[in-house]
Amino acid sequence: MPMTNTARRYGTVTKTFHWLTALLIFANIALGLIAQDLSPETQLALKAQVFTIHKTLGLAIFAVAILRILWAVTQQKPAHLHPDRTAETFAAELVHWVLYASLVVIPLSGWITHAATEGFAPIWWPFPQNLPGLVENEAVAAIASTAHWLANWMLAIAIVLHIAGALKHHVLDRDPTLRRMWFGRTEAGGAAPHRTGPALPAAAALYTLAAVAVVGLSADSLVRPEAQASGPTAGAGNWTVQSGSLAIEVMQFGNAVDGGFGQWSADIDFSEETGEGQVTVRVDVFSLTLGSATEQALGPAYFAAEDHPEAVFEGAITPDGDGYVATGPLSLAGESTDVTLPFTLTIDGDTARMEGETTLDRLSFGIGESQDAGTLGLDVPVRVTLTATRAE
Repeated sequence: MPMTNTARRYGTVTKTFHWLTALLIFANIALGLIAQDLSPETQLALKAQVFTIHKTLGLAIFAVAILRILWAVTQQKPAHLHPDRTAETFAAELVHWVLYASLVVIPLSGWITHAATEGFAPIWWPFPQNLPGLVENEAVAAIASTAHWLANWMLAIAIVLHIAGALKHHVLDRDPTLRRMWFGRTEAGGAAPHRTGPALPAAAALYTLAAVAVVGLSADSLVRPEAQASGPTAGAGNWTVQSGSLAIEVMQFGNAVDGGFGQWSADIDFSEETGEGQVTVRVDVFSLTLGSATEQALGPAYFAAEDHPEAVFEGAITPDGDGYVATGPLSLAGESTDVTLPFTLTIDGDTARMEGETTLDRLSFGIGESQDAGTLGLDVPVRVTLTATRAE
């Protein structure tokens, strides 16, 4: 069979690209639906594994699509069998261009979403986890995720129309449109060159409208960071917290995922003379960020934020060698366990700076009990920094 196209026939390379793309698309749609349906509470490892295959296969589709497009621009396209049916010809061309665009936009937007977030379902070799110059960014991830969702719907509609058109030609018109794309020597149509007409600009306009819709749907994520309140709030006591951070690190499938809580307060009573005091820290659990795993982490099998929206640590401060230690119960996810937090403290006039770190066992709080250590690490490092000023 000839490898290249003619005015009356598709070549073997074009046919191979067509059916290989179709096979990969349907397989990946199935994988995506299966992954979405798996429970993150009881089937997290399987869910992540299926998503990993879905992401990796998506990038394989992206590579095939690029090769297919490059091949297509070097080939003439067989002429339409019914050029006199202008509306039908326009619709067929429009659907083809939407399909081509979707094959690029969907995997690329999914790749950007993955690269702009941390955690959950790594991409397999040979595709890299990250894109050059792209770091973790919630706004970028939200826009790319929305584009991925919308482009998937556009692809689904285009596929339905494409299949319906092929069946219409094969069953109702009984012409060789479908047979011409199958492997064989079917030739059909005249020698007139193929004409794209207004379908390409129409598809470009359609995707431009889709891009505007993506920005609109992602508007909440484009709020300037300074407009979103985060960090600790002032509490009671003889020291007032001015700034700080409460960070955690989770090992997910052997990869470290950085996260933290954006809203928390600390009531601090501390005596410089004795080095003793008391601290109460209240944490808004809903302020957790943990890369792409944030939503599932807040779920009932993990932090159970709906039932336990606040975590509270009540610690007694005592000297400990060159530093200090705060010891007391931490109430989290409906469980309470004694925690020891070693920390350093530097006081300069009326300003105090503190840095501390401890490691929590997630099972002590009933977090992720169904997940083994290989799926979700047992030890969770917690790092606290704060700057406080002496209360008036």
